[in-house]
Amino acid sequence: SFPAMASDSGDGHATLKRCLGVLRDARNDSEQFAALLLVTKAVRAGEVDAKTRRQIFDAIGFTFPTRLLISGQPPPGCPPHTFRALGLTLLACFCTDPELAGHSQVLNKIPTFNEVLLSPCAPDSTSMVDDVYQCLSAVLATARGPRELVAKGTVSALCQAYLSGSHGSDRALTLLLGLLAVAEARCWQRDAPQLLAVLSKLSGDFLKAEDMTKFELCEVLPHFIPLSAPLTRDSQGSECLHRVYKGLADILGSKLSQSQRDPALKLAASLVQACGAEWIPAGSAGSKFLALLVNLACVEVRLTLEEPDPVELESKKEVVTACYVLMEMGIQECLREENPLLDEVQKMQLMRIMEEAFGAVIFYLRQVKQEELQDPFIFASVRVLGAWMAEETSSLKQEICELLPFLVHYARKLFEEGSPAVSLPQAELGSSEGPALPQDALRFLLPAFCHLTAEDRPRAILVSQGAPALLCEYFLRQWEVLSSEPAASAAPTSTEMSLQTLCGIFLNLVVTAPDLVRRGKTFSSLMDVLLKSLPVLLPQEHHLVLAANVATLGLMLARILAGSAALQGTQSAEEFFGATLRFLSQAHTAQADPGSDSLAVAVSPAYRSAWDDLRELWFLGMQALAGCIPLLPWLPPAVLRARWLEGLSELLSRVSPASLDFELIAAFQGVLVALARASEPCRDVILAHRGAEWANLYGMAALEQCLAEQ
Repeated sequence: SFPAMASDSGDGHATLKRCLGVLRDARNDSEQFAALLLVTKAVRAGEVDAKTRRQIFDAIGFTFPTRLLISGQPPPGCPPHTFRALGLTLLACFCTDPELAGHSQVLNKIPTFNEVLLSPCAPDSTSMVDDVYQCLSAVLATARGPRELVAKGTVSALCQAYLSGSHGSDRALTLLLGLLAVAEARCWQRDAPQLLAVLSKLSGDFLKAEDMTKFELCEVLPHFIPLSAPLTRDSQGSECLHRVYKGLADILGSKLSQSQRDPALKLAASLVQACGAEWIPAGSAGSKFLALLVNLACVEVRLTLEEPDPVELESKKEVVTACYVLMEMGIQECLREENPLLDEVQKMQLMRIMEEAFGAVIFYLRQVKQEELQDPFIFASVRVLGAWMAEETSSLKQEICELLPFLVHYARKLFEEGSPAVSLPQAELGSSEGPALPQDALRFLLPAFCHLTAEDRPRAILVSQGAPALLCEYFLRQWEVLSSEPAASAAPTSTEMSLQTLCGIFLNLVVTAPDLVRRGKTFSSLMDVLLKSLPVLLPQEHHLVLAANVATLGLMLARILAGSAALQGTQSAEEFFGATLRFLSQAHTAQADPGSDSLAVAVSPAYRSAWDDLRELWFLGMQALAGCIPLLPWLPPAVLRARWLEGLSELLSRVSPASLDFELIAAFQGVLVALARASEPCRDVILAHRGAEWANLYGMAALEQCLAEQ
């Protein structure tokens, strides 16, 4: 009897109500199936509102759709997939309710959805595929959905559905874009070959297209350029990148409208974020393309920011942020000495063009109002300006000095409040799964502040704006972060790099503004942290450069703050100086001299790979240690306990004097003279170890004279 019921075409809601009654009271599968046909007919016709949908769910729950999905032979005269189609239609109906879409009974159907996408699509089964896409779209929008879809293989199924060009393949691409937007790293980790195959097709279409499709693909391609899995490591990925490069070169070499140029610039920026400049080939064509790219970015920034119209600016923020990424690449390429893409003339031209664009960025930032500070576009503007100021210290000096109060105020506000701003897509270069909050403007300004604190006028402005106290607080926060990080790899983290740069800034202030160090609590607080942190850092080999920075800064501060309570032979002070002596004494060793039978002094193996970063700090540390010895009466006995003099004496006795350069001899002599003058026991140990003899041998005249005095 069910065919007659199925063709019933009375009032839709009345029929639906009658069917729900039948579903509840059905005596056998035949009656229930007939009622379901009418329910699904109403669902497909769009006659179901939220209330009715809930009534259907309350009547049958997930049990009946689940049975339909696994049922075998349909009734006579029905297509083979009838039961499955009915089950999927009901699930698609339920999934329009977000609460039901995230239910475990829907999530466990994901393999079935994938199976439908991967099966050949007959003309009479297109509605089944549509229902699956509706279910998957609803699942993607739930909290657990993306993780479940990736784990259960939907990325691979969507890739294959898109590549096959079967019914609904455009929806497969849309779903892939959605998944990559929220779970890029997981998608690439699990299904890189399939995603690469999609990128291969998209990049090929992009290169071949000669109509508006080319510009539409500019919007799609950035989603398939992973930050988490660099494409340049893979030959197929490199081929895709080359096709995108050639397609972009075609676009940017043509006369374009703004609506055509903007997506191309955003695509180029996404490639730079993922691969740097590696996707741009070496040679004349590549260098011209790179110069054109940066040039266009600078023009866009100037056009938008030199006379900002609030309405127009709002619509342009995303593309200008992309231009910032391209300008940052321009800075790096202009500084690159090894295998540069640009020749010297191109570099000079680009630096001049970028200077004008950064003038526009500064002009814009000077107009920013207090209530706009949470705007992520301000963050992107400050970040890119920080990159310029870190490298180009001579240009726009006056403008930068005038902007410094704003930069300190902005960095302080974000640091103190923890900015809730959400990054624009290109605002955070290293982020693949959403921006790291709060936004950290100081991290991007530190290298610039390191240059500026070495110069009188900008340093005076930074001091007047309270920058030293802010930087000290930031140092404490970053030290806490570093202490909580898991054991690091060989490469320093951004936290460690920030701490190293902070040490450089404080060293500049200690050398150029010692009175500032003596005043207030800022540097006393910093000294306390340095005393406690060095003994923890030094044993960790991967932190050696940071330890060197901390040791040297601590010694330089101790010379000025020698009268403070923290340095009067306290346990933390003794442990700090013990660690400092280990750092300084372990830097050199005796090794065989290839050119002779004697031994030569050499940098220790543990220090060798980082010596370029350590050398200057080591010499400054030796000089500062010599300065601390007469100021801290407890220090010479600590040196004796560490047996540093015996170790140095043994080294100097074993090696050839010709293997020590003048600078190294002067560094050793400075500390030895300070110890001999400050402490009779130290003088006695030096003499007992033939100090007078090797002082003469190494030409240490000041030490000879000191030892000869009664």
